[in-house]
Amino acid sequence: MFRCLHNATFVEWLVLLLGVVITLVGVAFVIGGVDLAMLGGSFYYAICGLVLLAGGVFIILGRTMGAFLYLGALAYTWVWSLWEVGFSPIDLLPRAFGPTLLGILVALSIPVLRRQEVRFSSKGAV
Repeated sequence: MFRCLHNATFVEWLVLLLGVVITLVGVAFVIGGVDLAMLGGSFYYAICGLVLLAGGVFIILGRTMGAFLYLGALAYTWVWSLWEVGFSPIDLLPRAFGPTLLGILVALSIPVLRRQEVRFSSKGAV
């Protein structure tokens, strides 16, 4: 069920925007990742894209499951990055810096998402 946004706070709008950004990144990863996998490359982008897509949709819907899916994708990204390049900081930077920054924002959004879940789950309760 879509959440009602006419009473949303500024922070809730920012969390919604974060969900949209993650969803768009997920779509790009799926499209590029499937293409790369078909050319014989890594399946990382296709798999991570699916998880990001699902996580972004859940965040848009105001569910904490989306945050945990994103954090799982972030852990997968770090494992893949370390496997690909080892512990070389200059090589890890382009692979893990952006996702880690988004991960910090996602972790900070968990209290907002929990508050939204409680508020919307109690609607209609007797």
